[in-house]
Amino acid sequence: MNTATASADIGGHKDDFLATTRSDPWWKGWAATAIGLTVFFGYLTVRVFQGYYMWADPYLSPLVAPPLFTTLDSVNYPNAAPLKHAWLGTFPAWWPRFVPQSPGFMFPVLAIMFRMTCYYYRKAYYRAFFATPPGCAVRGAPLKYRGETALLLVQNLHRYALYGALFLLVFLWYDVGLAFFKNGRFGIGVGTLVMLINVVLISGYTFGCHSWRHLIGGRKDCFSCDSGSKTAHKVWKKSTWLNQRHMLFAWLSLVWVAFTDFYIMLCSKGVIKDLNTW
Repeated sequence: MNTATASADIGGHKDDFLATTRSDPWWKGWAATAIGLTVFFGYLTVRVFQGYYMWADPYLSPLVAPPLFTTLDSVNYPNAAPLKHAWLGTFPAWWPRFVPQSPGFMFPVLAIMFRMTCYYYRKAYYRAFFATPPGCAVRGAPLKYRGETALLLVQNLHRYALYGALFLLVFLWYDVGLAFFKNGRFGIGVGTLVMLINVVLISGYTFGCHSWRHLIGGRKDCFSCDSGSKTAHKVWKKSTWLNQRHMLFAWLSLVWVAFTDFYIMLCSKGVIKDLNTW
């Protein structure tokens, strides 16, 4: 056998980068994933760094919820998170000048940790940005596979990032509850519905998580040994339904959290007027 031919064709697959014998447009999924992750995570990152136009009474952007600190600098940070929402009041004097006074650098970082270590998102950005591999039966980047060791050992924090995500989820639901009231009056607005859909999608994504599924029942050796195990099995089955649609909820919740912030920003700027019953 010709040595050159053997090195270029191993196991029936071409050995060049992005080479494949597939005839379908496999690259469309790869490209769509890369573009989607870049656009939505890019938008969210920019908005977190801005820290302004995050509040349109009674709507608080999920990107700064819950705010540990806030700012009263209405010139540089118009319509930032209101003081009544901040746990510890205004940003302290020791806050670095080169870091924007945005609550998004605090608790919401837990959501970033949860998504970045998520099993689905690992697959998505490993393929989209590092081509490891970009698709099934497609030659990836010439990287030595070491598994999730060394630097990627941080991915094992996902099971702990889950607790942070659950913590945030409580306050996202709390903010939705507040979005039904304005100046002490009960009502409902388009923003209320936008925020409600957002937290429902995030809940679906969170409770479909592999780590959550393991926590509530997957770690058990017996589902029929006692009443507690039987209850755990029922909850586990509900979570399994969400887990089977984990990718769907991962994308829907990502897109909608960006849309929720975008809607609140437009209302905050006065670009659009929220329709409501107050």
